[in-house]
Amino acid sequence: MDGHKGRLLRRPLIVVLLNLALAAAYYGTAQIGLMIGLAHGHISPFWPPTGVAIVALLVLGSELWPGILLGAGVGNVFTGPVITAVPTAAGTTLACLCAYWGLRKANFRIELDRLKDALALVFLAAFGAMLISSTLGTMQLLLTGVVSGHSFVPTWLTWWTGDAMGVLIVAPLLLTLINIPWRQYRYVDSGRFTEIALLLVGSFGIMVFGEQGLGVSFLAFPLLVLAAWRFQLPGAAPVSLLLSAVAIHAAVHGTGTFAGHDQLHTMVILQAFNGSIALTGLLLSVAITERNRTRVELERTCARLGEVIEHIDRAMRPDRAASPLRHWAEEKQATPKGRG
Repeated sequence: MDGHKGRLLRRPLIVVLLNLALAAAYYGTAQIGLMIGLAHGHISPFWPPTGVAIVALLVLGSELWPGILLGAGVGNVFTGPVITAVPTAAGTTLACLCAYWGLRKANFRIELDRLKDALALVFLAAFGAMLISSTLGTMQLLLTGVVSGHSFVPTWLTWWTGDAMGVLIVAPLLLTLINIPWRQYRYVDSGRFTEIALLLVGSFGIMVFGEQGLGVSFLAFPLLVLAAWRFQLPGAAPVSLLLSAVAIHAAVHGTGTFAGHDQLHTMVILQAFNGSIALTGLLLSVAITERNRTRVELERTCARLGEVIEHIDRAMRPDRAASPLRHWAEEKQATPKGRG
């Protein structure tokens, strides 16, 4: 795959087209994030483009950084002061590149089937690298007078957690979609399809009723754990996205748990919930995947060891390991010689 990707990216036209496609994807998902903007109308508690950008870099390589810069720049032109559009886009691109380089140094695998890969995605890409974009972006807003000094911390917190949530929720979902062996799922198991549908409906229902003031939002966690246990990331990733979407909707409209709170308290409650959802689903799913893979490898090793022991046992018993010719010779020696 790496060799094919290298040959593909050596073609300049292909690289240009991929960058344009990434820019369009970044801009499109940015519009989704802007629909739920909390701070000054253009800073969102959930920023999907960061997850899209990091996955593109991991799958196709660092040659796609111009697409991130272009998509972020165009989006910033329409949502904020023009003077801050390019510096803010540069900060976003630098953050995504740092996340990519950090994951590469950590030998990150896009299959996301090891616990160390999940931890690297959390701490290097989401929590670490996204500090760059949030800090540079908020500083730009402060210097241009868009953000005042007393609102710097809430704005920075919104920016940082929004970028981090984009990585923690969107990136695992996209990597799961990329790595699913779709050819094996031509015939859908109706039982498993019904099970995942019930998990999604149940999660949505619990969150809706919970945000109506019934205080049962915590019941979403058992369903998330069940989705991770039964389906790993293919089940936990969409459930996490659904739960976060409902929570963000409640925060934007100030209903349920978020009623009567200012922006800072709303952001703390929202991102504590979203972070708990994202980390629980991601880490538990990957841990179960790693455990299942280890069990399969142990079973395969035990089977091979059994074959070796059986082979040694046969070799240590000449009566079982003897050739047919030796058996014929022993029978001829045991037969009495006739007269004559």
